[in-house]
Amino acid sequence: MSAAEVLALTLWGEAAGRPVRAIEGLAALVVNRARRAAEPGGPAHWGSGIGGVCRAPFQFPCWNRNHPRHAALMEVPPGDGALAICRRVAARAIAGALPDPTGGATHVHDAAALPGWAVGRAASAEIGGFCFYRAEDLG
Repeated sequence: MSAAEVLALTLWGEAAGRPVRAIEGLAALVVNRARRAAEPGGPAHWGSGIGGVCRAPFQFPCWNRNHPRHAALMEVPPGDGALAICRRVAARAIAGALPDPTGGATHVHDAAALPGWAVGRAASAEIGGFCFYRAEDLG
């Protein structure tokens, strides 16, 4: 499976049903992680390359076999409109043609939840029900 398809499926699994701007933010986050992980001393647990970042353990739950969206991810219906949007966003992200609406974010959570790592931290952006954070702002 190509990196573009893995990214598109990740976007679908994590953000289908959200506004396009939120999907773009998540795609930018994946690109930011891939770039940071490729730097000397970069976080190896984020994976290598776009596909590796998407499928790195414990990073994007839709790739966890026990997650409710995983089964759906493996059987997206042909002609799914949300997947078509995710594929277009993924192609733009991989081509370097997607502006980063997150301000360089490498971390994200659903706005309806507050994970421990985000307590007391200011988000760099809040888009479509996602809160985005830059690694350097997490201390």
